[in-house]
Amino acid sequence: MKKRNYFWILVLVIAAGIFSVVMTVNKKIKINLVFAGNYELHGVDVSHYQGRIDWSKLAQQNVDFAFIKATEGSSYLDECFFDNWEAAEKTNLYIGAYHFFSFDSEGEKQAEFYIETVGNLSGKLVPAVDVEFYGDKESNPPAKEEVVAELKKMLAALEDYYQVKPVIYSTYTVYNKYIKGEFEEYPLWIRNVYYPPVGNLGNGWTFWQYTDTAVLEGYEGTEKYIDMNVFKGTTDEFNELIVK
Repeated sequence: MKKRNYFWILVLVIAAGIFSVVMTVNKKIKINLVFAGNYELHGVDVSHYQGRIDWSKLAQQNVDFAFIKATEGSSYLDECFFDNWEAAEKTNLYIGAYHFFSFDSEGEKQAEFYIETVGNLSGKLVPAVDVEFYGDKESNPPAKEEVVAELKKMLAALEDYYQVKPVIYSTYTVYNKYIKGEFEEYPLWIRNVYYPPVGNLGNGWTFWQYTDTAVLEGYEGTEKYIDMNVFKGTTDEFNELIVK
């Protein structure tokens, strides 16, 4: 009788494990909170969608760093950037400014706009460039050669000005189509809000956006959620991403 009970317990455990794996792979269960807790440094990324932010309150909620949206394309300025930047500077957070890459603008012009807007980054995180689909771009993706060429121009201009390699933020779809094999020398910020980063990611990832449904105190925007990220490494390694 005992052997029979052990057998069915084992069957149930295996079935539960298989069910969990299937549900995770099919994006029905998010297990990231468990894995993200193993990393030392946690951070947020924000834009005007979070509205007015109380940065002193946000900084007290297991947050070590923040990437703040500054620019998009060659002319769009995030309406909350300057307020966020000034207020975040008064906290003990490591802060950085990110740019949303446009497939419809010249790379050099996008870099010029970012530099004119953000200016000096001494003591701040390296620039970050968000490369992801928007509008109808996923169903009608631009040619790889064109995207790679313009992105290279933008990154080169930023690197020349700031003397650091920018971080590239990407989804798996965009990474596999445009980034993989072309930008391996740049730190990668990968998005996977369902399970930890897996698969062939070149030289690996540096930042991981593990959820887009976190809820923290201290912001009053149209978006009730906030993105959370972790850094893969130690504080000393993180400091290597600070602009001198």
